[in-house]
Amino acid sequence: MKVGLIGCGGMGTVHNLSLKALSNKFDLEVAAVADCRPEFLDRAAQEWTNVKKYTWGMDLIQEAEVDAVHICLPSYLHVEHAIAAMERGFHTLIEKPVCLSRDDCDKLMDAERRTGVRVMVGQVVRYFDEYRYLKEVYDQKTYGKLKSIQMHRISGDVTWGYEDWFHDEKKSGSVVLDLHIHDVDFLRYMIGEPDTFTVNSTSFDTGMVNQIVTSYKFGDVFAVVEGTWDVSPKLPFEAYYRACFEDATIVYSNLHQPALVVYHKDGRIITPELTPEYSAEDNTAGIL
Repeated sequence: MKVGLIGCGGMGTVHNLSLKALSNKFDLEVAAVADCRPEFLDRAAQEWTNVKKYTWGMDLIQEAEVDAVHICLPSYLHVEHAIAAMERGFHTLIEKPVCLSRDDCDKLMDAERRTGVRVMVGQVVRYFDEYRYLKEVYDQKTYGKLKSIQMHRISGDVTWGYEDWFHDEKKSGSVVLDLHIHDVDFLRYMIGEPDTFTVNSTSFDTGMVNQIVTSYKFGDVFAVVEGTWDVSPKLPFEAYYRACFEDATIVYSNLHQPALVVYHKDGRIITPELTPEYSAEDNTAGIL
């Protein structure tokens, strides 16, 4: 499979390195890359041989001979590139958030139906081992019924975006669509649609939302979910959940060691053994 990578910044680098790792197991290669910044373009291209470089994503879509594209551009550019890629017949992976409005979502869904290509949105939390474990014990009622869950995804202020696009709500959708969406997606994936919800938020001095706390009711289960871009860029990123079941409470934090712990009703404490398919550390992406 030949892949075109559109956007070689933070998330584009994550995708590029992931595709490089997958190429050791599968017959795939990144055959084309696109970015308007030469330094990012060259860095991405050096991972591959015989890769074609494009300044603009639309040129890659119109000219490159690939089977699929990964769209890792700023959020406000997703829709036009995704539709163009689908119409060219390319299977398409779109970074989250897939788009910033319902109207754009309708356009994407229509393009998918018209073209028949495969489309996927990068809601990656569903595939993280700690979250897969949570869904498994929820589905199997390993610890009885779920009673409540708290989740948060907290980051320092986002200062690494190209031309500071994160701080333009019309381009990023604020912390709501860029960060909070991960946990909202996972809850809906695991439990379903909420019956009711209430929202509280705070804002940067500019008026753009930088913190959102949402309380959900799913039947007799309640959830409290927070997403924050802190005023300080130095606050460590934390992904966290505490799921309270009838017979145990599961706590996860990427900042803790061990990261995942189960506290049983009878006082036992266990650390589930997770077996990731792939594990690596790399700071090249520059995502804080």
